[in-house]
Amino acid sequence: MSIKSDNRHLYLQVIDRLKQDIDDGIYKEKEKLPSEFDLAKQLGISRATLREALRILEEENVIIRRHGVGTFVNAKPLFTSGIEQLSSVTDMIKQAGMKPGTIFLKSSTQSPTEEDIRRFSCSADEEMVVIERVRTANGEPVVYCIDKVPSHILPETFLHGEESIFNILVEEANRRITYAVAQIEPIGYHEKISPILECDPETALLVLKQMHFDEMDEPVLFSVNYFKADKFSFHVLRKRV
Repeated sequence: MSIKSDNRHLYLQVIDRLKQDIDDGIYKEKEKLPSEFDLAKQLGISRATLREALRILEEENVIIRRHGVGTFVNAKPLFTSGIEQLSSVTDMIKQAGMKPGTIFLKSSTQSPTEEDIRRFSCSADEEMVVIERVRTANGEPVVYCIDKVPSHILPETFLHGEESIFNILVEEANRRITYAVAQIEPIGYHEKISPILECDPETALLVLKQMHFDEMDEPVLFSVNYFKADKFSFHVLRKRV
């Protein structure tokens, strides 16, 4: 099982070897790797070289190291999407070949916050419809969604049963979302949301905040979506100009 030397740095060879072993099923998702001492011995390398390889694999989210417990293989994301592509959560789940579902939590009408007034360029008298839901894939909770829409946009009798908020806006408000300004940030365990999404204590969340605009460049929807980081992967295409 030792590493066969080539012209590259040894830690790069170790990275490729461990990735290949994971792809081949030698080490399975969420399985604990051998100790650093045993793994270094098996590969015929120093522990310093192994640690450098593990450090990079952790940065790439291939593995996760739990202090005092060990090193584990990270689960591969079920869903991946280019953040430059504006897709609904429903579409993302369907594209992964899974059945989308919705657990409706609550809907309320609230006064706008100062941030809402700034985002929507509305008055302090404008009310906001706030919808909280959990999105599921094949019955498993994967995203916690909070959506805000100015109350004048939605009819009072709008249906909560529609899974896609994009469809609600098109079918019940005649507003078609054409683009969004997005911000994404990782957070750790969330006391309220992580248990609802059935997250392990070490599972992080990816928070995607988006301001959506319609064909007239008017802001119509602000959403905050909490994605399970072990289920979703986002990427962005960057071009040199």
